[in-house]
Parts: sequence; structure tokens; C-alpha cells
Amino acid sequence: MTLTIDNSAARRAMIDSQLRVSSVNDERVLAAMAAVAREDHVPAAARGHAYIDRAIALGNGRALPAPLVQGMMLAEADLRSDDQVLVVSSGSGYLAALAARLAGRVESIDAAEAASLKRGIGHFSVILIDGAIEHLPDGLSAELVEGGRIVTGLVERGVTRLASGRKLGGAVAMLPLAEIGIPVLAEFAAPKTWSF
Repeated sequence: MTLTIDNSAARRAMIDSQLRVSSVNDERVLAAMAAVAREDHVPAAARGHAYIDRAIALGNGRALPAPLVQGMMLAEADLRSDDQVLVVSSGSGYLAALAARLAGRVESIDAAEAASLKRGIGHFSVILIDGAIEHLPDGLSAELVEGGRIVTGLVERGVTRLASGRKLGGAVAMLPLAEIGIPVLAEFAAPKTWSF
């Protein structure tokens, strides 16, 4: 006999006690997070605590950010049906599944592949990076169309913050928005420089 657990109550509690109380109130974002089973995007041993308010280890040094991080990212991205979205994945597929409920087209790429892109074509209106970065490689920013948006975690002096940026004049400027714990993607470490 197979035991099936209904996690809809846990999803509702996540929305009411983590997202809404932290000002994530976009009904479209909340509906997507209510519809996508987070437990399907974590290792089997972590399914029982898929909805806790913290990151969940995925293995290989990767982690699925806390639900609040992804709720804040999606609210900030303000995805629309005509958006072409590139999700840089931490390995879970959860953020891409959420974005697919909000945007016209969603493609996903692993963080390692995204960090080593050499030249982008510039056909995405939004890039979502499912983790915190120290450095945004030129090859990845080239994937954005002019005026395109990027939402990610940003590491500054060891502190992670939600950040948003826009591509203007061929360059992406990032604006830190809120200090929040976001798992760091090692692939996006800042290039090593010499200093005295």
C-alpha cells in the first residue's frame, strides 16, 4: 500500500504565514505558489519539510532557496504573458515551474552552463537567477534584450540581498532591494583580483 500525503495545507500555510506577512501579496504569484508542489522539487528525504522557511540542500553544494525568496523574486519580476524568461537553475526546477505559470515562454539553464556562456543572442525579456551571485557574466547579460529585466540574489561584502536590474545602453545595472538569506551560486563568484 502506497501512502500519499496531501501537502495542500502546507502550501496554504506557506502562503499565509511566510509570503503574505512579508508583503508578497501579488495574487498571480500566490496562485502559482499554491499550484506548484514544492515537494516535487526537493530530494525525497526533504519532502516532509519542503515548505519550511529556509533553504533546502539539493546536493553538490546547491540549495533550493526558501519560499519567501522565490515569492519575492517573482513579485519583483512582475512576469507577464508576453515575457520570454530565462531561469538560471540551482538544480531544482521549482522557480522555472512557477515562472511557467506567469510568463509566455520559459527556458531553464543550469547555473554552470549559464556562468560560462560566451555570447548571448539577446532574446529574453527577463532573467531569473535562482540563487545569489557575486558577478554577472557578460555572456549571460547578453541574453537580455535592451530594456530587459533581471532578478537575482546579489552578494555584497558577504551579505546576500534580493536585487533587480535592467539592461540599458547594453549594460546591466543592479539595484539591491532587500537583505535576505539566499543560497550562493559558486559558479558566479567574482573574478579573483590582486590587492594590497
